[in-house]
Amino acid sequence: MRSIWNGNISFGLVSIPIKIYPATEDHSISFRQIHTRDGGRIRYRKVCELEDSPVESSEIGRAYEDADGALVPITDDDLAALPLPTTHTLEIEAFISAAEIDPLQMGDAYYLGTTGAAGAKPYTLLREALKRSEKVAIAKYAHRGRERLGMLRVVGDTIALHRLLWPDEVREPAGVAPKEKVTVKPAELDLADTLMETLGEVDLNDLRDEYHEALEELVAAKVSGATPVAEPGERPAGAQVVDLMAALKESVRSAKEARGEEGGEGGEAGEGAEGEAGEEEEGAEATVHELRGRKKAPAKKAASAKKAPAGEKKTAAKRSETKAAKAAKSAEEPAGKAAGKKQTGTKKAAAKKTTAKKQTGKRGTRTAS
Repeated sequence: MRSIWNGNISFGLVSIPIKIYPATEDHSISFRQIHTRDGGRIRYRKVCELEDSPVESSEIGRAYEDADGALVPITDDDLAALPLPTTHTLEIEAFISAAEIDPLQMGDAYYLGTTGAAGAKPYTLLREALKRSEKVAIAKYAHRGRERLGMLRVVGDTIALHRLLWPDEVREPAGVAPKEKVTVKPAELDLADTLMETLGEVDLNDLRDEYHEALEELVAAKVSGATPVAEPGERPAGAQVVDLMAALKESVRSAKEARGEEGGEGGEAGEGAEGEAGEEEEGAEATVHELRGRKKAPAKKAASAKKAPAGEKKTAAKRSETKAAKAAKSAEEPAGKAAGKKQTGTKKAAAKKTTAKKQTGKRGTRTAS
């Protein structure tokens, strides 16, 4: 890997010799401009407008163009006289939380490596200090003729440098947001949350640049002389939203189908039924109900009778006991009277027999005398 900058990290009184290496690379396929009629290469030459002739790179300088279009030459000596203390120094200004960095300020990324064994110890010290503090370092450095702002953070066992835009280089988003007043309903937010949960998370390593792959296949086919066969890609649907709720529901269903889950509104219906069941369970008594047709309506009377309060049940029992007792008494009274009559008749008959015996005895005594 080729370095693009050599210098030192100024960490207080500690100096760390480093080299800067690009941390990213561009895989884009570049094209050359050609003359379509004969395939000739189109080249751009640097030509002086006054002389109308090509100019060598060694003869080219720089100038500032003012509002009137006038050119003000700026020489290398003019630039060298400017105060630029960070020409070969990456000077750490402060340590802050990474959350304080606006992502809009993030620019190109680089890796910082040491230039020798002498820088290994201070390099490791700064890396471990950043790890333990869970902070990032803000630094100034000079690159390509201007002073820049950077952020240092730990990536694995390496310190990475992210170029930052200066705060005044980030534009305000004035006039970009919709001017229309729109009210978002809670149900719409709930569906949006469901869609986000359904789509879930993704491993960035699994994402591929499908256009770049197709372009490579096209170039390879052209180089080999074959006729490229490209499958037409799917055209995105229109951006016009007719029914936001319907679009959200359809998006949730499609996302579930893509993940092999059961799509549709079944889950939502289940949640609604579950909620109603929950409200029923908060009632007075937990019972099991069988949902049937309306023809079984008379069963409700029996159910209501079963659910009669305990006091009413006791009163009904007492009433039935009283009725039974009265019936028993009314049945016992005739039997008692009949038994009493029988006993009276028997006593009278016994008394008559005794009287008759006595009279017979007296008659016999009289006859004997």
